[in-house]
Amino acid sequence: MADGVGLRERKKLRTRDALVRAAVRLFGDKGYDATTVAEIAAAAEVSTKTFFNYFPSKEDVLFTGFETRMDLALRLIAEREPDETPGQVLMRVGEQTLRMFATGYADLQSEPNLDLDPELAVTRNRLVTTVPALQAHYFRHVQAAQSRLAEALRQAYPDELDPISAAAVVGALVGAAQGALVTSLAETGSFDAAQAAVRRGFDIAMQGIGSVSSGA
Repeated sequence: MADGVGLRERKKLRTRDALVRAAVRLFGDKGYDATTVAEIAAAAEVSTKTFFNYFPSKEDVLFTGFETRMDLALRLIAEREPDETPGQVLMRVGEQTLRMFATGYADLQSEPNLDLDPELAVTRNRLVTTVPALQAHYFRHVQAAQSRLAEALRQAYPDELDPISAAAVVGALVGAAQGALVTSLAETGSFDAAQAAVRRGFDIAMQGIGSVSSGA
């Protein structure tokens, strides 16, 4: 029985992956606005009804994996080492996220990972930073992520961080990572280069974080 459930779950994840990849390729070829849900479903060889079983709308396809990465980040913060500083634990979160991108999600047990395919990653990056409807969705995700990370960090370091300093620490690292990632993918189209750029962004941001303390 357990094996059967596992197989069904794998099939669902493969279908989800097929929908994501079909959508991104069609968005890149035809344009986001010109691509319909029916076309995405047909390209993935499923019905339109099946598409809506996986995604509420076509814009949500481009943000798959967000909750998986957020859950990982929140867990790492909550389980921080006693001697880790706020900056260090966020650096570890960043490194784990990069490792997830670089190695994929083991045995298709989680969300599809667009970033493993350089062509899809570049297309996705271009879409979410240039299409107005997707820009709004993207920035809502980023803002929500920063708020959740800042609250988790404040709870993890109640004697060191107040709400303002927690928000500032998270904003510095997330902003550095996002800026480096978007710029590097746009300029090089290489995920290896983007990983290096994100780490460089982290290092630059960390130079201004080390002295953060409550109320500073």
